[in-house]
Amino acid sequence: MGLRGESAPLLLLFLLLFACCHGRIVKVPEGPLVRVEGTEVVIPCNVSQYDGPSEQNFDWEFSTDTTQNSNFVHVVSTWDPWFTSTKYQDRVNSMEITLRRNSNDAVELVIGNIYPSDQGMYRCTTPSTDAVVQGNYNAVVEVKVIADGLTVSGSKARATSTLNLSEGDAFQLRCSASTNSSEHTHLYVSWEFKNGLAWQEILSLTHDGKFQSGLEYSERYISGDVRLDAMANDIYRLSVSQALPTDEGAYRCRVSEWVKGADGSWQKIQEKTADVANVVVQPTALGVFITRSNVTVTERESLDLTCNFTTDRSGIFQAEVTWYFSNSPEDTLAEAQVLLSADRDSVISDSTLISLSHVDRSSYHLLIRDVSLEDSGYYFCQAALWVPQHNGSWHKVAERTSLPVTVDVLAVEPNYNVFLSASKTPKFAEDPTELECRITEAQNTEANIRFTVSWYYRLPLRSDEVVKDLLLATMDADWTLVVGDRSKQRAQNGEIIFSKPTVDTFRLRIQWTSEADRGDYYCVISSWSRQRNNSWIKIKDVASMPVSILWSTQDYALTVEAVKLKPFFMAGHTFEMTCKVSSQNIRSPRYSVLITAEKTLNDQTHPNGTTRIISLNQDSVVRREDWTDQDRVDGVVLEKVQENEFRYRMYQTQISDAGLYRCVVTAWSPGGGGMWREAVNGLSNPIQIDFQVSGPVFNVSVHSDRTTIYRGELVNLFCIITVEGPVLDLDDMSFDVSWFAMRSITMDRDPVFLASLDRKGIVTQARRNGSSDVSLERIAPLEFRLRLHGCEDQDFGNHYCLVTPWVQSAAGVWQQEMEIKSKPILVTVKMDVLNAFKFPLLIGVGLSTVIGLLSCLIGYCTSRWCCKKEVQETRRERRRLMSMEMD
Repeated sequence: MGLRGESAPLLLLFLLLFACCHGRIVKVPEGPLVRVEGTEVVIPCNVSQYDGPSEQNFDWEFSTDTTQNSNFVHVVSTWDPWFTSTKYQDRVNSMEITLRRNSNDAVELVIGNIYPSDQGMYRCTTPSTDAVVQGNYNAVVEVKVIADGLTVSGSKARATSTLNLSEGDAFQLRCSASTNSSEHTHLYVSWEFKNGLAWQEILSLTHDGKFQSGLEYSERYISGDVRLDAMANDIYRLSVSQALPTDEGAYRCRVSEWVKGADGSWQKIQEKTADVANVVVQPTALGVFITRSNVTVTERESLDLTCNFTTDRSGIFQAEVTWYFSNSPEDTLAEAQVLLSADRDSVISDSTLISLSHVDRSSYHLLIRDVSLEDSGYYFCQAALWVPQHNGSWHKVAERTSLPVTVDVLAVEPNYNVFLSASKTPKFAEDPTELECRITEAQNTEANIRFTVSWYYRLPLRSDEVVKDLLLATMDADWTLVVGDRSKQRAQNGEIIFSKPTVDTFRLRIQWTSEADRGDYYCVISSWSRQRNNSWIKIKDVASMPVSILWSTQDYALTVEAVKLKPFFMAGHTFEMTCKVSSQNIRSPRYSVLITAEKTLNDQTHPNGTTRIISLNQDSVVRREDWTDQDRVDGVVLEKVQENEFRYRMYQTQISDAGLYRCVVTAWSPGGGGMWREAVNGLSNPIQIDFQVSGPVFNVSVHSDRTTIYRGELVNLFCIITVEGPVLDLDDMSFDVSWFAMRSITMDRDPVFLASLDRKGIVTQARRNGSSDVSLERIAPLEFRLRLHGCEDQDFGNHYCLVTPWVQSAAGVWQQEMEIKSKPILVTVKMDVLNAFKFPLLIGVGLSTVIGLLSCLIGYCTSRWCCKKEVQETRRERRRLMSMEMD
């Protein structure tokens, strides 16, 4: 409790101090403010920590009493137009005295021209907008007005003069600045330069005695080229040791007077300028030229050029010369090549074949020894003049570049001729072609000369068409072969070979000449000269006369003749025929032979009637084509008797072999890469095999127990063979039976194979997709039965059988007779509606009955056990109605 009692007064005192410190604060600069008579005076005033609206109003008052701060006269106000006293009414109306608002809480009192009578106390007051009056509402500052004692003038106080200088000359400018102010003031002297619209600072001596250079003159000030000296009699001298073209313009001296305020800061109270001089700088005249204009020199000789320069400059200077070379007159210095240079100390850069000598003060001699073709181009020189500066450094005063001189280096061309010959010419297509391009009568071919070749093809055109030359291949200077688009792929495959068998011979070889290679060929021999940098430059091209590569293009001719060696033979004997071939206009032909037969029988495997039997290709490889007789696998032979003769044999001929036999011959010629190219085809005359038939005649027919059936039923189809003519023992007859079906009524579809039974009793069945099945059996010597089990819709159609009879001769040889075909029989498959719906109906009725019974059972069980409730019924009295009479 004791501590609380002691701290309460302290807390109250702190709150009172905080309330007092938190009030309104009005501030003006700390005085006195020293100002110069006739200058503009600006006195700022601002307020802070106030309540009310953000924009505050200000009243300014003036008093000449600097001791009592009384008798203030109203000067100007921001809110009351009637505030100004009559003493200042005219100056306020003429805007000589104004208020300038900087923000809502700050204004400036501006006196455009201050008089000695304006010296005194100035009070800034802010009307209260606070809820509680606290803080200060005004502030006072003293303004002291002194007489103007600053004097600024140019050299000898004369008007602005013009100073004509040469580039590199030194010049000095003087400015006089002094003050007799009653106050302790400092001067700020600055030299300025203008060569356009704005003045820029050169060098200044500040009010605190420091030198300050402008941005554009900092380097020159550091190097000592620009100086500012404070001399006697209040003279400030600007010294420039080296005049530059950029120094041309107007110069003035700007002087400001500064006084230290009460707060210790320096304040500028006035400023004056004086124009000093106009400086004109004449650039140094420099002319650079080469004594020779266009120069022609022969390769391996020396090139001599001289660079001269002229100047109007006298005194001490040094020249710097640089020689340049370029391939184009439009190249800039950055793009040109520097050859040699001599700096201002006459130090020359090193080079083995190029030398630079200093003939006299204005001449420099360039010598290039052993020139080459790469030295052809444009030469020019650049000269620069340097003058010394007072600090020992050098300054470049002028730089010029001469016009380029054209130098042509004439090559020492070798003399040679080019001869193109064909060492191998094709007589037929695919023959090799070889061309040789040879250099003859070569002169001046020294060690630095190299020869390369380019091969060209010219397509033969009509006289009114433009000749087109296609590049086949060319060689670079380093003998690198570049193949053209026309021959690139064939060269990669080795079909075209480019070679250089000897020093003076180049060869082109086409391994297999094609029709597209027909035309004119010529070669171009290029000579190359080695340069100093080991590069090569082409100096000459010599083309040969064209050589035509043509050959006879007569059409291929092929003749094939077939001859029957045995004019009469019987079944079972050997058939033999030869094919003789003759060709024309085919180079080194080879032949492939194919034996075909045109059967007069109805061969189902070859509906067009032509059977390919056996073939022999151009490499004498034999191949059986469509010969499928398993009993006579080796029954046909084709062999090469001579280069253009072939023999065909067929052993144990059958009646079914009757027909027309031909030789199909293809002529082949050698192609590219060891391949064979087909030239032409030929067909021989037909050779007929015909047997005189005097044996039995076989007939076949098809029967069925019923032709209309229902799905799933069995149908029997019978193939019955009858024999007419001589009576044969049943053991001397055998049959191949095949069954086919056509799935249409009009017989317009392809037959479908069902099953077959050969004469050895082997049954073959076709693969079936449905659920039905077939079976084939022999039920009698001349009767065969086909059974269709579980017929389906796909078994619908016309069915017939093919029978091939085999008869055994007296010699025990089985002979195949002609194949016979029965007439078709139509089998129709219908659907049994009752049987189709019987099982679905039974299944539906059964399922419905089971589901109904199950539903009844579930309902009964649910009502009996699951939903049973005890119901307490209210007992009712059973009384009879009483008659009204008894009532």
